[in-house]
Amino acid sequence: MATTSTNRVRELNDQLRQDLSTCLAVFTPGIAALGPDAVQRIVKTIAAYDDFCHANDPHEEHDFGAFEADGHRVFFKIDYYDKALSAHSPDPSDPAVTERVITIMLADEY
Repeated sequence: MATTSTNRVRELNDQLRQDLSTCLAVFTPGIAALGPDAVQRIVKTIAAYDDFCHANDPHEEHDFGAFEADGHRVFFKIDYYDKALSAHSPDPSDPAVTERVITIMLADEY
C-alpha cells in the first residue's frame, strides 16, 4: 500500500516525465549517438510511459522504465538528490529539498 509520501513522489516523477525541463536530464553517449530525431522520440515515449508494474516499480514511485526505441532497449531512471547534488535527498517527496535527475541510457550502457 502506497503512503502519502510515496504518492507525492510518484506524482512528482510523473510530472517530471511530462516535462524534462523541470529537472536535470542526463542523456548517455549511446542515446546521444542515436541523433536528435531519435532522442526526441525517446523523450516523447518517456512522457507517455505508463507500463509500471511491481517488477519494474516495486516502490510505486514511477522512477524507472524500460522500452524499445529505434531497435534499442532504452532505460530511464529518476534519482533524488539534495539541492547541492552532493548526496541523496533527505525527503524525495519535498521539492524544496530535492533535485530530481533523470538518466536516459541504452540498456547495454548499464
